[in-house]
Amino acid sequence: MPVTLSSPEGMLPNAPYHHVAVATGTRQVHVAGQVAHMPDGSPVPTDLAGQVSQALRNAARGLDGAGTSFRDVVRMTFYVTDWRPEKIEALMAGVQAVAAEIDLPDPMPPASLIGVEMLYEPGVLVEIEVTAIDDRE
Repeated sequence: MPVTLSSPEGMLPNAPYHHVAVATGTRQVHVAGQVAHMPDGSPVPTDLAGQVSQALRNAARGLDGAGTSFRDVVRMTFYVTDWRPEKIEALMAGVQAVAAEIDLPDPMPPASLIGVEMLYEPGVLVEIEVTAIDDRE
């Protein structure tokens, strides 16, 4: 596997993500920001946890389409509308609800959470970008 995740001593302890990813692969995979759109066109979940879960599923679908998985991810970015610290429980509930399904490492790869005023469409509460590395040519 071309990605090694770690959290060196002295960095923020007990974070739900690793602080460092070292990648030795040769091929980069960038999955554009994914939101909670449903593949069958059914309504998007209206709660943050539900949207996080579905956006992660959609990111996993993108990774799979490129022949990679969350085990190859070196970077995740969560953009959350109207961010407040009390939303962390809902965000993490959404992550935990699908972690096993999408084979998301625990702790997660390095991740950033960026609060934004709004995303491209009303009702979209979260958008998730991922970057992966693998050693295929």
